[in-house]
Amino acid sequence: MKLVIDCFKQVKGAGKSIGIYNLARHLVCELAQKHVSGSAKQRENEIIVLGNSHNRGDFDVEGVTFIEIDKNPLNKIVCIKWELFDVSLLAKKLGADKVLYPRGYASLLHRTKEYVIIHDMIPFYYDEHFKGYFNRLENFYIMWRLKASARHADKVITISEASKRDIMKYAHTDDGRITVIYNGYNRIRESVFKPSAEEYIVAVTSALPHKNAEGIAAVYAKYREIAQNPLPLTIIGVERVERPAEGITCIKYVEQDEEMHRLLHNAKAFLFLSLVEGFGFPPIEAMQLKTPVVCSNLSSLPEVVGDAALLVDPQDINEAANALIKVTTDEAYAQKLVEKGLQNAERFNWDKTGKRYREVLFDEV
Repeated sequence: MKLVIDCFKQVKGAGKSIGIYNLARHLVCELAQKHVSGSAKQRENEIIVLGNSHNRGDFDVEGVTFIEIDKNPLNKIVCIKWELFDVSLLAKKLGADKVLYPRGYASLLHRTKEYVIIHDMIPFYYDEHFKGYFNRLENFYIMWRLKASARHADKVITISEASKRDIMKYAHTDDGRITVIYNGYNRIRESVFKPSAEEYIVAVTSALPHKNAEGIAAVYAKYREIAQNPLPLTIIGVERVERPAEGITCIKYVEQDEEMHRLLHNAKAFLFLSLVEGFGFPPIEAMQLKTPVVCSNLSSLPEVVGDAALLVDPQDINEAANALIKVTTDEAYAQKLVEKGLQNAERFNWDKTGKRYREVLFDEV
């Protein structure tokens, strides 16, 4: 079986899709590794990756045939033409049995079997709740592409049951063509942990409205008002918040993974108050780093964190502020969350994720 994986538009650091880039990179490496070391039957499968000069270092790995597309993946017109027509024509020319689209957009031509990974339907959420935040024409195009891909692909893969429900709601795709495969997560080496005597709370967010940075700041202001000995808050992902309370430090970007891990591991609590997520990696990362989590109870997050986090309504400032007090003062409860968090994180290791992808991509007819 010949599988073509379309990674042409993947450029690390470009746009807002670092999570999609990382999923595609890890998935290609996982499939390639098993192709090299697997059974004779597995080695019969051929994997072709369509990439670009920017991502060759990540996607040109042993076990795959890497084809560098001589086009500019940062040019919007080039990318639109590629995803609508060119990729399907090339895949057919290469003799592909299936094409996997990790970015969520399948071709319009349908020359081969098409498998598309749709991570979330957040553009529809913005159309309902933050209309006008994004360019309306661009958001309309993205919604149209997501709906068309979900309706016409042979198989839709998504990353949570919550995203599956949204795909069924907005694209009217029937249940039988959608498969949920949770994201995989690489284990963090404990050797990178550096203990600190400093006590603080850490939150991860971004400037996008659904990430709720201002809600985090409001919750912390209430926490600081009612806590006896309030801890400072470090917010990672924004340069500033509009109404900063005393005790808030903002860090727009943490370049090194080791520094990010250190900040999360040494925190007394981790706060994540997103309004909608396709999956939600940051709480799982905090759990691996043995930090108790206070988490939004919306969208996919209850499904992903299970009972290993203290769930709160992200728009209920009092509830979230009291949750912070509980996890930072009740040592026994915090330790219970840490233990449950480590167990929960194991649900998302790459061995399980890779196995499910191989089953869907290679074993299903």
